[in-house]
Amino acid sequence: MRIGLIGTGRIGSFHAAALARHPEAGSLLLADADPARAARLAVRLGATAAPSVEEVFAWGVDAVVVACATEGHAELVVRAVRGGLPVFCEKPLARDLERTLAVVREVTALGGTLQVGFMRRFDAGYRTARELVRSGALGRLHTVRTMTADPAPPEAAYLAASGGLYRDCLVHDFDMVRWVTGREVSEVYAAGSDAGPARFRETGDIDTAAAVLTLDDGTLVTSTGTRCNGAGYDVRMELAGELDQVSAGLDDRTPIASTEPKGPPPASLPWTGFLERFGPAYLAELTAFVRLVRGTGPNLCDGGEALAAFRVAEACERSRRERRRVRMEELPDR
Repeated sequence: MRIGLIGTGRIGSFHAAALARHPEAGSLLLADADPARAARLAVRLGATAAPSVEEVFAWGVDAVVVACATEGHAELVVRAVRGGLPVFCEKPLARDLERTLAVVREVTALGGTLQVGFMRRFDAGYRTARELVRSGALGRLHTVRTMTADPAPPEAAYLAASGGLYRDCLVHDFDMVRWVTGREVSEVYAAGSDAGPARFRETGDIDTAAAVLTLDDGTLVTSTGTRCNGAGYDVRMELAGELDQVSAGLDDRTPIASTEPKGPPPASLPWTGFLERFGPAYLAELTAFVRLVRGTGPNLCDGGEALAAFRVAEACERSRRERRRVRMEELPDR
């Protein structure tokens, strides 16, 4: 198997390193908008660098991994699918709902194979939480709390192209809400603050967000997120039912301290970022993609699943902007 990987920045380099040592992946062809960057990574990994993205398709590959900047995702996914190639794409498929819908429509019409990178589906803690909810061990689920807290804000250039905190960051939480509970979001009410660094106001983004989601069975969900959590990288999901409650993401590296006299000690080595925290999950999702390409495994996060999470993020952004409750039926879904 020969895999073409497009985009050799932070996440692309991580994926490339994982694929280069994967026993089932075969050879690797790298490309980037900066050919020199792709060439340097290829030398380190023993892979082949293409002079441009065009050569990835012209030289022939069996599958494509799209890990470039967001604005290139939609075009590359469609191109791969039109060429009959299975494609893995980092989220999001596009920065806006209209283009996301267009990509999913095209992939569906062509019968293409698309896996989207929602890596938390492959995290051990979240998978166990899902099993407990689905087995009935928690009883009737009444409350869900999610949070994603980055230790430091990204640069202004990233913020300007990210699509905003809900679409870029909390979309992972919305995917987990659906995937863990097995329910759909029926309505949202969201708010945000740009009181942090000036770069958020300058780019029209927010640094902190909160949303209340109502699921189709009445379960209430609170989702919060921030780019300014100096204590460390903190991603958690708490699920409370009539019989029991559990938390995914709570361990000895969770960057939170108890004020109780007999509470647990602060984390001695807090998580520093998403690649460290979810490293095993990233590896597992690529293994799933390799097996999907080989025909030995299912697609565990297709375009339709990615669209569903993105619609919730879009609804939250609309709610924040218009300061009102937004029902999911207000947004197109096809």
